[in-house]
Amino acid sequence: MTRYGPMFGPDITFLGVPPCTLSEPVTYVDADIVIVGAPFDGGTSHRPGTRFGPSAIRQACYLPHDGSRPSLAFRVDALKDLRVYDAGDVEMFSGDIERSLSALEEAVHAVARAGAIPIVLGGDHSIALPDATGVARQHGLGRVSLVHFDAHADTGDIEFGSLHGHGQPMRRLIESGAVRGDRFLQIGLRGYWPGPETLSWMAEQRMRSYEMTEVVARGLDACLSEAFEIAVDECEGVFLSVDVDVVDPGMAPGTGTPEPGGLTSRQLLDAVRRVCYELPVIGVDVVEVAPPYDHADITAYLGNRVVLEALSAIARRRRDAAGGPPWNPTQPLLDAR
Repeated sequence: MTRYGPMFGPDITFLGVPPCTLSEPVTYVDADIVIVGAPFDGGTSHRPGTRFGPSAIRQACYLPHDGSRPSLAFRVDALKDLRVYDAGDVEMFSGDIERSLSALEEAVHAVARAGAIPIVLGGDHSIALPDATGVARQHGLGRVSLVHFDAHADTGDIEFGSLHGHGQPMRRLIESGAVRGDRFLQIGLRGYWPGPETLSWMAEQRMRSYEMTEVVARGLDACLSEAFEIAVDECEGVFLSVDVDVVDPGMAPGTGTPEPGGLTSRQLLDAVRRVCYELPVIGVDVVEVAPPYDHADITAYLGNRVVLEALSAIARRRRDAAGGPPWNPTQPLLDAR
């Protein structure tokens, strides 16, 4: 867990927030949020390249990297209102998936043990297994629900002879007991995978998976509201996992397994905002940003804004809980400025 900055790219923190070192708890003892990079793509089944995701997400902003981002919508500056640190990248050699995932789990658990919320920048989706497990080890195995935005269910069993990969972490989480199947909410699934056998396994676990046909027919907000009721039942907190391929590849081309017909970037940002404002989020990961396939950095920008929306919503939720006037999304931008 040595902090040596990023594995790939320049040694910068997320938008200029202070650095910390995971092996030195005193450097983040007062943290509300710790950002952790997971530059790993050894679990990809198609196109690699997400090892460059954490660096791209940290840099993708046209504004100064000054540790400040006032939100027009939420009227908070999450990077100042919250104590946010960046721990750099965990060393994750893509040629050794078990060692790499184990190192990440220990890093995430260290953050959760310190009382902070880990926000992990991926990396392919195989990292969701150590991310959610690391949080569940602190808050209780089976006591953390998981809200999962993705084009794919990621509930495969064995790929290329391995139990680990970016198409399998959700099955491993349920099998391990870290997350209950009936507290697993998936939004945005579509396309032609997985097959009937895997879908039957998912049904046996009582997972709730919202395929895009249902999302379109019922409306995204209705699906989210239903999912939220399930997520907070008998659970201590919520882990949010966002795979950028939930968004249509016309708006997020920089990913390894693109699937046409997804959410818009606006829908994803609004959904992340709702999750982190309405639910007790205790961990987040943003995965599958693959810069080699991006165009004009638009997928990296989306990943950056997913993190900022999550942070801003958490900051506003805490402000409202402290007794301030509740957030009003219909309030005009210039009202009471």
